[in-house]
Amino acid sequence: MANTSVVVTEFLLEGFADVWELRLLHSMLYLLMYLATLLGNVIIITVTTIDRNLHTPMYFFLRNLSILDMCYISVTVPNICANSFINNRLISMAGCTIQIFLVIYCAFVEILFLTIMARDRYVAICQPLHYPVIMNHQFCVQTTLASILIGLIYAAVHTGNTFRLSFCKSNMVPQYFCDVPSLLMLSCSDTFSNQLLIFISVFGAVGGCFIFIVRSYIRIFSTVLKFPVKEERGKAFSTCVPHILVVSVFFSCGAVVYLRPPINSKMIQNIILSVFYTIVPPFLNPIIYSLRNKQIKQAFRKIILRK
Repeated sequence: MANTSVVVTEFLLEGFADVWELRLLHSMLYLLMYLATLLGNVIIITVTTIDRNLHTPMYFFLRNLSILDMCYISVTVPNICANSFINNRLISMAGCTIQIFLVIYCAFVEILFLTIMARDRYVAICQPLHYPVIMNHQFCVQTTLASILIGLIYAAVHTGNTFRLSFCKSNMVPQYFCDVPSLLMLSCSDTFSNQLLIFISVFGAVGGCFIFIVRSYIRIFSTVLKFPVKEERGKAFSTCVPHILVVSVFFSCGAVVYLRPPINSKMIQNIILSVFYTIVPPFLNPIIYSLRNKQIKQAFRKIILRK
């Protein structure tokens, strides 16, 4: 579709490899990561729902994050595997629109959930006496519903602003799923307003959340260093450090993908960066937040032994 007079009505997603064996290898790798993510998050949801001892704000947000992560990784990975197996990389305009909306929605709500969870940990460690008052059930429900609503608005604005453009340069998306930066490269319309909106969103909304998370953990670390017992400090650091690392990778890779100028770049670079903000966080979150948690393990053993 090199002819600029032809309007694009469907897109062709980038594949991982032309050789069947390599496509199969990539598909199996992503399928295993997908199944492991689903299993880990299902365990967390089940345990935190059944065990009444885990009906606390911390596990309430963990359960919400697990549900979201299952949705987030399901937007891209099943489609990747199916496309590789049957070697069909075509996606309709409507399918691309839905995928972009869902990716942006899940990613932004994940950012909001991570921000709320950082606030929860800050209050629990730095203001333990006020924790039941500040992190009450009403606050938890309201912040969750607000995150869901804000995510819908945020995703709708970016998706609508993207698909008001005309696409006539090519239908080859340099990515394994539809995303905004890739489509901006294919547009023959003026994309300045799109780039400006992305810039404001990343530095405003996303950047603000990241600064809030970092400030919360700086205060947490400063409080933890004052703990008299060395084991308590080690326990707190072992929980917080992996969290901040995954958050940093998630935010930084997403920011690089969306803030880069819409010019052609290496396909493998685009894919690697996208994997680190669409697949890796949902895969690691169950391990970092809960499966290393003694209370989750004990509750899981109780449920298994009860059966």
